[in-house]
Amino acid sequence: MSSVLAIKDLIFGYPGQVPVLNAISFNVQRGERVGLIGPNGAGKTTLFLLISGIVSAKAGQIMISGSPVLKGRFNPAVGMVFQHTADQLICPTVCEDIAFGPQNMGLTPEEIAINVDRAAVSTGISPLLDRVPHQLSSGEQRLVALAGIIAMQPELLILDEPTADLDMRYRRRLVGMLKDMMQKSMLIASHDLEFILEVCTRVIVLDQGAIQADGEPPIVMADHHLMEEHGLELPHSLTAAWHRHRSGTECPENAVRGNVSSAAGKTNSA
Repeated sequence: MSSVLAIKDLIFGYPGQVPVLNAISFNVQRGERVGLIGPNGAGKTTLFLLISGIVSAKAGQIMISGSPVLKGRFNPAVGMVFQHTADQLICPTVCEDIAFGPQNMGLTPEEIAINVDRAAVSTGISPLLDRVPHQLSSGEQRLVALAGIIAMQPELLILDEPTADLDMRYRRRLVGMLKDMMQKSMLIASHDLEFILEVCTRVIVLDQGAIQADGEPPIVMADHHLMEEHGLELPHSLTAAWHRHRSGTECPENAVRGNVSSAAGKTNSA
């Protein structure tokens, strides 16, 4: 299986501070939906900005489908939805905003119209196409921003806190939509751990500038001590299982660490 994203020995730090990311390495394979979790300040958004070419690393390498990421160069193979989505909505109407990316890719008007329509339908925002983006609710703005990225059909979809501001209806629609995109590679950062557990096929715990765990979400996220050590809580759906283990059977972290070691080996060898 080929890698859509390959990161090797990546180092980044802000001036006068210790590195936020300290020689981290991992790959994302085609079709993987990878959750990125960790405490505030762990470097999740910084990592996304590096992958998107918005900032440049001090050392290391980022490759998208075999090509290096270069700062400031438009790369339609990577599409990122920012945590503060209002910052990336720049056009007078929703329709124009969704069309902005495909236009910059040089698509024909017919292709742009098809991509806009498909993206609007998949995110459930077709009734909003003639609206002014900044007159929408924050949840609606988030879906418009996502539609604009989907319309570009990137190889790697990056989502920073995608469920923020979404009500239950839109959140469930987003869950279903992402799970249906089985061939799309994704990197998703969220404090909504139930969302990560439901959507992602793999999870990485990032803290203190390093990858602390890498493996299957139900196993990694059931490790009470691992999660607590890195400022995270067990998802509610896993809490009951943890208490059952504490009552007398094997603690889940034993299984987690074995799985994490196996998963890390597979990742490093990819």
